[in-house]
Amino acid sequence: MDENKKQEYQEYVKKVTPTHNIWFQMGKAFIVGGIICVLGQCILNYAQSLGMDKEEAGGWCSLILVFLSVILTGLNIYPAITKWGGAGALVPITGFANSVAAPAIEFKKEGQVFGVGCKIFTIAGPVILYGIFSSWVLGLIYWIGKVIGVA
Repeated sequence: MDENKKQEYQEYVKKVTPTHNIWFQMGKAFIVGGIICVLGQCILNYAQSLGMDKEEAGGWCSLILVFLSVILTGLNIYPAITKWGGAGALVPITGFANSVAAPAIEFKKEGQVFGVGCKIFTIAGPVILYGIFSSWVLGLIYWIGKVIGVA
């Protein structure tokens, strides 16, 4: 009897487990990521046509892409884009902006301090923390290398 229940459970798991076509998923991610990159390149080209140098235009491009991502997150459009496009929408800077804005929007009902203030970096916080920490460690290694004459 125990073996029969195990078999039924395995069949149930097989039935309810979603199946994914990896090539189809990668294609959708490529399309969404490509659209975000094309949009970024259009912003970059437009900013440079206004007379900005490449660095300043890149800053404005990043700022505009983050702004658009936060607006689309607030309008509940970006989650639909990430659901369809997967990593193509989550990996660029727009995905990072979404990961900061989404918890802020979700927890705003709990107040400015205990809602937004405490929860805003639940997803992006570890990325920021380890990014800063690894930069510090690499800077320290570089500094030690300069002091001993290796770098």
